[in-house]
Amino acid sequence: MTSNLEPGLRFLQSLRVDGTLTVPAMAPAFTGFGDMPPVFATAFMVGFIEWACVEALRPFLGSHERTVGTHVDVSHIAATPAGMTVTAEVELVAVEGRKLRFKVSCRDECGLIGEGFHERAVIDHLKFLARVSAKSEQTGHV
Repeated sequence: MTSNLEPGLRFLQSLRVDGTLTVPAMAPAFTGFGDMPPVFATAFMVGFIEWACVEALRPFLGSHERTVGTHVDVSHIAATPAGMTVTAEVELVAVEGRKLRFKVSCRDECGLIGEGFHERAVIDHLKFLARVSAKSEQTGHV
């Protein structure tokens, strides 16, 4: 991680919501969602926020580094139908060693749809994968 990563970093990312990002699209994995309204799924909104944070951090990481999500505290206050564009705005508000805290918000074309905080940790990619592999071997899930 470069030394010039500090609070105040801001990043915007936009995404057009299509049918694959709606609540019913989650039904193959979670069957209870099949008959839900066809709006932007909270799970996908959280993933979108994480993606925006990943992209914001990319220029500040070494080739051996990645970030992983460690905490999400986000409201989802308004529905977004398919066809609309959603924009995530993330702002790095704290850097404590390898722990990073973002203030986050999502808006669609009509206004705010969600906001809160998201935390990520900088990891060494290969060391992380080695720990995951050891865990799989330990439990027999290789």
